[in-house]
Amino acid sequence: MKLKTLSLIAGAIALTLTATSFAVQAEIASSSPSQLAQTQTPKKGRKGPWQSLGLTEAQQAQIQQIQRNSRTQIEAVFTPEQKAKIQAAMEARRAQRQAGQRPQRGQRQWKNFADLNLTQAQKDQIRQIRESSKKQMEAVLTPEQQAKLKQFQENARQRRQQRQQGNQGNP
Repeated sequence: MKLKTLSLIAGAIALTLTATSFAVQAEIASSSPSQLAQTQTPKKGRKGPWQSLGLTEAQQAQIQQIQRNSRTQIEAVFTPEQKAKIQAAMEARRAQRQAGQRPQRGQRQWKNFADLNLTQAQKDQIRQIRESSKKQMEAVLTPEQQAKLKQFQENARQRRQQRQQGNQGNP
């Protein structure tokens, strides 16, 4: 159970930290109408619900702001030592990418996330921030987009369950 909680927190932080690069990319794309049209249509090879929802420019801007706020709030939860460990992991990952190396399948960027030694209060704060930002982002969506997002999440949940059941059958 503790590992599952840590995994959720690690995913939340990784998502928050990567959201900035998407925000920068979207800001660059918003300067050119042709590039903007490309960012609003789903791209082949990309996964996830956000790319297939057909977000408007205004929706993209609102979601990016929510993500920036969420990241800032989560970063404020960490101690200076925890921030240093996260920064070191990010720099190591960046160096690995620049060297042309890709992580092995199943290897996670935050494999040493448990080393952060988050307190229960920190975990609770991060969980609350994530839940709040999720609700704010969903409020930006139209009912049709919300339905698409909900369907995507349900499909992802079913795939996870199938993988877990398959892994339990293979010792």
